[in-house]
Amino acid sequence: MNKDDDVRALGGASTGEVPWMMLALGLADRAAAMGEVPVAAVAIAAGSEAGSDERCVGRGVNLRETLRDPTAHAELIALREAAQALGRWRLEDVTLFVTVEPCAMCAAAIGQARVGRLVYAAVEPKTGACESRMRLLDGTATEVVRDLDMSGRAEAQMRAFFSDLRADKGVVVASDGEVAELVAGA
Repeated sequence: MNKDDDVRALGGASTGEVPWMMLALGLADRAAAMGEVPVAAVAIAAGSEAGSDERCVGRGVNLRETLRDPTAHAELIALREAAQALGRWRLEDVTLFVTVEPCAMCAAAIGQARVGRLVYAAVEPKTGACESRMRLLDGTATEVVRDLDMSGRAEAQMRAFFSDLRADKGVVVASDGEVAELVAGA
């Protein structure tokens, strides 16, 4: 089995899902404005009856800096809200929209919560645990979808945030990939 077979429906999310990913991208902008890494998640529950509308049952943005909590990731916050809103921890009927590929901690939580579907936009080459570095959701009931249509916007958010952060801290990425600190007056 090749890599593309494992990330199911790699071609992108459906048209009806665009507003949910747009909501997540808007929340990620808010996170960046707060000085947090611009990652956001939105949990959407399927309607309880045939033909009924989906509804947002959980939202989260990264709050690690704000809360000084290493576990305050967008995905975990959205999963907690969804579980409380639905009154249960099994989230088989929930689709989780995330702006960036989840890390190992979040992917494990998504699997433990039995989330029915995960849709993410940008790959995370350093810590991604669905496609990039690890494939923690392979073999689970969670359908994993990479939203190629929204990946460019999510990637641009991340690039802009870290570019601004490096500029604010006086750090530049050297051409050979090493990080060099600027020393004023040296």
